[in-house]
Amino acid sequence: MDNAGHDKPPRRYPWDLTFSPCLIPPHNSTSIRCYLRKCNLHRLLPARLFSFHVSNRAFLSNLPLLYNPFVPPADPSRHDRTLYHLRALGRADLPASFDLAGIRYTREKTIKHDFFAATGFYLAPAGVRVVLKVGRTHDFAGLPLQWLGQWLCDREVRFYQACADLPNIPAMLGRVGKTGFVHAYVPGRPLCKEYPIPDTFFDDLFALLGHLHDRNIAYVDTNKPQNILQGDDGKPHLIDFQISFGLRDFGNNFITRRILRRLQKEDIYHILKHKRKLRPDLMTEAEKSVARKTSWFIKAHRFISKPYFLIRRRTFKRLRDSGQLAPEGSK
Repeated sequence: MDNAGHDKPPRRYPWDLTFSPCLIPPHNSTSIRCYLRKCNLHRLLPARLFSFHVSNRAFLSNLPLLYNPFVPPADPSRHDRTLYHLRALGRADLPASFDLAGIRYTREKTIKHDFFAATGFYLAPAGVRVVLKVGRTHDFAGLPLQWLGQWLCDREVRFYQACADLPNIPAMLGRVGKTGFVHAYVPGRPLCKEYPIPDTFFDDLFALLGHLHDRNIAYVDTNKPQNILQGDDGKPHLIDFQISFGLRDFGNNFITRRILRRLQKEDIYHILKHKRKLRPDLMTEAEKSVARKTSWFIKAHRFISKPYFLIRRRTFKRLRDSGQLAPEGSK
């Protein structure tokens, strides 16, 4: 029987539309395998799960909010729409100024603008610098998300207030709008190998984490060195409690306490990783043993987050390299 004009459509799998359009460079099997290795996914899932069918391009073209950073967009305006959906404030930026306690602060610089919040430095007329963080107000895929920005802001403010008596946590100064708050600026720099680390730095950092843990708080974000500041005083300072975990939001029960203890252990693990990288001469044998063990929790987190952060970085890098509008602070 002649099948001309009646080609059998390619076999489709549910994962073709789930993973392929957004996560995999749609070129060939070689590029897919390279990508899997880069994300450490090749050991966890078979490459067949990430097969890409050309017919999926038609599916992609009808979804304005899905953006593949590996393929040039056919419609630049659609690309811009997609990009601004990735920003907490959409096309808007942080306010040029705001008033707090009778003082007007003027925006100096936007340092970060991601999906959940925008953060910037502000100056008072006397030269005092503060930090304003505004949670998400922009819709996403037609869904209002200001409630999420307000919830994240409320809980982060509670963490700052719970640590108000700790000198190595910046003071919370006040609220701005429904999703914004202001905290004190910490003179210093993010933890890095370019600057010498004092011998007592990590001991002080462990002591600071101990105070948080005693208050039933897990910081959670110690894997990011930019959240650990080395102050001009040589002391460690912690900022950004956006994803920290406490018992107030989800209740004090057996399950939440187990989660809390697990997250507190991961706090210690990540600090030991920084110590091993920056001051290996101070590592004890017990600390080396802990730092060498990667828990299933960390492996799961890396599996989920690596593709997302790879796509986000490539998206904004491509925008900057192409000469299109690159909103300040977008990462």
